[in-house]
Amino acid sequence: MKILFVDIEYDYGIKSRGLNTIGQDGFKLSLEKLGHEVIPFYYDDYLNNTKPLQQNLLNKADEVKPDLIFFMIFRDHFDMSTLKKLKEKYTTVNWFGDDTWRFENYTYKYAPHFSWCITTDKFSLTKYKELGINNVFRSQWAAINNNEIPEFKGDYKYDVTFVGAKHPYRKWFTDKLRKRGINIQCYGYGWENGTLTSEQMNDLFCHSKINLNISNSNSLSLDYIFASPINLVHTIKSKKTKSQIKARNFEIPYFNGFQLSDYAPTIEDYFDIGKEIICYSNLDEAEMLINYYLENEEERELIKTCSHKRAVNEHGYLNRLEDFIRMLNQ
Repeated sequence: MKILFVDIEYDYGIKSRGLNTIGQDGFKLSLEKLGHEVIPFYYDDYLNNTKPLQQNLLNKADEVKPDLIFFMIFRDHFDMSTLKKLKEKYTTVNWFGDDTWRFENYTYKYAPHFSWCITTDKFSLTKYKELGINNVFRSQWAAINNNEIPEFKGDYKYDVTFVGAKHPYRKWFTDKLRKRGINIQCYGYGWENGTLTSEQMNDLFCHSKINLNISNSNSLSLDYIFASPINLVHTIKSKKTKSQIKARNFEIPYFNGFQLSDYAPTIEDYFDIGKEIICYSNLDEAEMLINYYLENEEERELIKTCSHKRAVNEHGYLNRLEDFIRMLNQ
């Protein structure tokens, strides 16, 4: 199959932030490994000037004549008239990865203009059908299984770590844990430790006794909201009202790390809670579970082994895209 892959090449379209690794190594490379010819169309240069983007994409599609146009759009860079023209001539699909909080103010506008929609939100399936959109495939974020799994020899380097962009709730949460005596190291945009390459991140997962997952959605904890004016303003403005499954939920176990995560609805569809993943619902639970699993190494290692095996077998982008292409061919 010839696939025109429409995505940004760099993280958020900003070259200084490095490659968009999920797009490049997760989606594009996996499609290639499945035996498809993938022709990229990157739109980083058009983010602030979308007018020439429309005709340039139409021209590229007519030049390539693809069997499938696979979109990774995340804002209003593409005119609906452009998407409509492409849908009339080619099979098109878009990955809607934030339907848990963006369906009502984003997805519903764009979904009708694709031949197929892929959603990561189980509870949005009925919303698509209510719009008369029946070509919807439920998938999920995953781990980049084209990256090498680090070798682990029992030599842990960290007790507790967190990898993700700095966010008011995440800062409040980790500050509270430190005050309670938990030694947690944070990495990602905005943190003092800075960012990591994919290889460094995967190595960190493997060599941390506990990898913490912390949501970047709104928290209704009054302790958090009134801890600072920034927290209050962010809570009022943010449209993220509930936790959602992220790629991190699959990356940590895939690269052989133990995961302690905030509960996100339907995570139980992918991991057995208590046996393959441990979840907390608030700060107090997180503190209790961190202390428990730091002390109970045998139980922690068993959970880590089980989750790693399942992630490797089921939760890579190769698995996700293979499932979608198989459905499409049927």
